Amino acid sequence: MNYYVYILASCRNGTFYVGVTNDLVRRIYEHREGLIEGFTKRYGVTMLVYFEQHNDVETAIRREKSMKRWGRKKKMAAIEAINPNWDDLYASILF
Repeated sequence: MNYYVYILASCRNGTFYVGVTNDLVRRIYEHREGLIEGFTKRYGVTMLVYFEQHNDVETAIRREKSMKRWGRKKKMAAIEAINPNWDDLYASILF
């Protein structure tokens, strides 16, 4: 099974959210549609700007926890390394 660590943003250089899931399409859809109460719904954090895939749930969870401790500059650098235009990557994950 695959696991994904992802970063959502409210807009370029906006508010960030780091999460982990085993179904990236479903989870991002839930965030985008406001189906999940909490931080992302409250702050409008719906744009998928970064994700990475892992084969092991423990590795993915460790990575998520690590990324949550990163400062803003480090998160922005990770996003810009794979997504320099801050495009919403949601359409690219739809199969």
